[in-house]
Amino acid sequence: MLLPRRFFRSLWTLLLLSLWFAAAPAAHAGSGAYEAELPADVQTNKDMCSLLPCKDVFPGATHFSERKGQPPYVEAYDNDTADRKLLGYVMLSTDITDTPAYSGKPVVTLIGMDASGHFVGVKVLKHSEPILLLGIPESALINFNDQYLGKSVAERIEVGPSRPDEGVIGLDAISGATVTVIAQNQVVLMSGAAVARQVGIIAPIVREPARFNTLGQKFSWQQLVDMGAVKRLVVKPEQVGLPRDVTPFIDLWFGDLNQPDIGRSLLGDNGFASLQSRIQPGESAFFIVRTDGPESFKGSGFVRGGIYDRVQVKQGPDSFTFRDLDAFNLYGLEAEGAPRYTESSIFVIRSSSFSAAHPWKLAFLGNRVDRATGHRSFAVFESNYWMPAQLLDGGRPKIDEPDAPWVRVWKTQGWKIGLFAALLVSLTIIYALREKLTRLSTHKNKWPVNAFKYSFWAIGIVFVGFGAMAQPSITQVLTWFHSVLFQWTWTLFLTDPFIFLFWIFIIITVFLFGRGLFCGWICPFGSLSEALYKVARAVGLKRFQFQLPQVWHDRLKWLKYVIFFGLLAVSMYDMTLAEKLAEVEPFKTTFLVGITNRPWPYGLFACTLLGLSLFIERPFCKYLCPLGASLAIPSTFRWFGLKRKQDCNSCKACAVGCGAQAIDAAGRIDHRECLHCLDCMVLYTDVKGCPPLAKERKRREKEGLPLTPIAKNGYFIPIVPEATWQEQISAKAIDGPDPRMPTNAEHVSALNETTGIRHAAMEVLEHINPWSTTGWARHRLLSVLAVPCLIAVIAAWALLAMGQISTTVIILAWFVWSVIEVLLRLTGRRYVKDGAWWLSRYRHANLMDMLAYVAFKNLLIGAALLIALRAVNWTVA
Repeated sequence: MLLPRRFFRSLWTLLLLSLWFAAAPAAHAGSGAYEAELPADVQTNKDMCSLLPCKDVFPGATHFSERKGQPPYVEAYDNDTADRKLLGYVMLSTDITDTPAYSGKPVVTLIGMDASGHFVGVKVLKHSEPILLLGIPESALINFNDQYLGKSVAERIEVGPSRPDEGVIGLDAISGATVTVIAQNQVVLMSGAAVARQVGIIAPIVREPARFNTLGQKFSWQQLVDMGAVKRLVVKPEQVGLPRDVTPFIDLWFGDLNQPDIGRSLLGDNGFASLQSRIQPGESAFFIVRTDGPESFKGSGFVRGGIYDRVQVKQGPDSFTFRDLDAFNLYGLEAEGAPRYTESSIFVIRSSSFSAAHPWKLAFLGNRVDRATGHRSFAVFESNYWMPAQLLDGGRPKIDEPDAPWVRVWKTQGWKIGLFAALLVSLTIIYALREKLTRLSTHKNKWPVNAFKYSFWAIGIVFVGFGAMAQPSITQVLTWFHSVLFQWTWTLFLTDPFIFLFWIFIIITVFLFGRGLFCGWICPFGSLSEALYKVARAVGLKRFQFQLPQVWHDRLKWLKYVIFFGLLAVSMYDMTLAEKLAEVEPFKTTFLVGITNRPWPYGLFACTLLGLSLFIERPFCKYLCPLGASLAIPSTFRWFGLKRKQDCNSCKACAVGCGAQAIDAAGRIDHRECLHCLDCMVLYTDVKGCPPLAKERKRREKEGLPLTPIAKNGYFIPIVPEATWQEQISAKAIDGPDPRMPTNAEHVSALNETTGIRHAAMEVLEHINPWSTTGWARHRLLSVLAVPCLIAVIAAWALLAMGQISTTVIILAWFVWSVIEVLLRLTGRRYVKDGAWWLSRYRHANLMDMLAYVAFKNLLIGAALLIALRAVNWTVA
């Protein structure tokens, strides 16, 4: 017993070492830009370079102008005398774009560009990427940005390999931070191009002028709205951090005024003629009216000669802003049914690069206040506009929009992505045919199974882990969780195609077979750990290898669930801290960054786990892995499990050989712990390896009886029709529990004895209602107290819909209710469904079964309610 105790202590020591170092401040934080404090007026101060280190991104410049242009930039000069020379320009990325990175927040970047359009400096001022704080040093981002130096803003620059035949210049990515660098590339290029177009470095985009199809018809307001000639932009109070209210923050209507039918319908004949006399050929006019809300689209700080800083028009990469001379008074709307308004204006776009025939956006610019922290951030609210095709001569032009960054990633790695998808599909098909493979195997020759399993291990380690660096992580589980609850962003996950495909595979196979297919066959770190164990056995270390006694295993296996729920709870409080604590996973050290590239505690932790793998089969997977724990919870409800026979409750052959120690004394398999090595499935039909089959085989051979094939139930097919397979079961096994289900079967008469719509309705009620007659009789106090708790939770959801509480509060309330529901169900409805959802097969629920069932069910219900609130345009804080 001494050895397990030492192992237990060393395991805790390793865990505490990892958590301590993860929670400690990162000594290698590089430039310290992680969540750095920026000056409060950095977005508005005209003398930007008095607040920011502009000289760092423009070496040689000694004097900088005030902000000018729209979007803003500053000019860099060699001195401040009259004969000074213009060297180039400096821009702040968030003045131009708020493209989010992996954290969902932008990387605030200061960019220097010379007068010819070549980048001379790129400096990150602030970012919110935990991966660049812990695991990947900020120096990696600095080195990535240095790749822009000397490159022209006019060139096609992409993350990935160069493609000279397509004119693409490639940038080396940061391993493990793909999303971050793709977002950063978009930020640098968009910022540089926006300024370069303003100052004439890049020629403006030439769009064919609109040719209108005049119908000679006047439209009512509703007709204009229905045909899309007039559009709406609404900003709600909660979208800018204010309490939810029925009155919008601002409610705007806008539309084109150049098309004769639209112009005359809105302004009348005289008004349209007056407008046309005031604008020059090639200029375009549109109107804006505010019909509701306290906010002004003109801005309370507007002065004569200034810029309207609240509204902007965007067309492709071009942005158009307006000064006082670009605005005319709008005295009235003559279209029948036009709404009343409290503020109005006609704006003129004087640039020839704008075309009313092409799609454009009206942008309302403002600030969003975080109600929890008071932090103000730049916010843009946009509404699309494209003139109706019937009002354009020849219809709408064909627009070739550039591919989104994630689309380019998929295109540039197409063959690798296809190969990876084929790998996952092949693995799923091969595992689905596992029974055919196990029937071809014996306990002495497992190669029909192992040939595939070992091959997938090798592929998982070499191609998936070290090659594609596609090791799934608990951080992705936390990110998915937060995305569903707070803000779902498809592009965030599509930017890393290998991880995206891997998670589709994991989600599907976990519900089909349980977590064991991923964990046991293709997980890079799990495969590496298992491979080390097998190699150690082959080279003579078998005598030093051991399993923990089952009693120790049954205690330690819960540790990974504690770690998972701990990380989930911490992430609700502080996602950054959760990212740090997730270093309990050695994946980043092993595959993404490399042991030699990280501080020594991380390398020591990873090496110790891999060293233990020489002597204990998959110690990390069985006892520490939070990712495995997160996948084990839905594995409770896998549709297809491994086969058992009645004799398994008294025969210990499979349990003794189970490396995952997932088979209990009654012969039952815990599919939350099973890693699907399939050794038990090999024994299941092995007439020499399975003791009950071997016994029956010897009897038949002794009596000269034929050996019939093994049936699906794991026994020989009876020789004569009137015989039954039950005759092959030992008396001891008959009297024992049925190991074919993880727990004893339960007969739920209310569900098993109904069919059709009535059955479906009752099953839905079973999922929603945790109370029962038995529970009321046994624990009346708990049952009574749970009623006001449920009422309080329902009220909390109503308050969330009204914008009176935050999403974090409802999650806490939902968690408390889930705990209460577990207690209620354990007192009276102590059963869960076993196998596929369309079957009516129920079994007794142990505590872990009930926790998994309630947690997973309520997660789905909570996510569905939040998504529904957003779908009906209710924004929750």
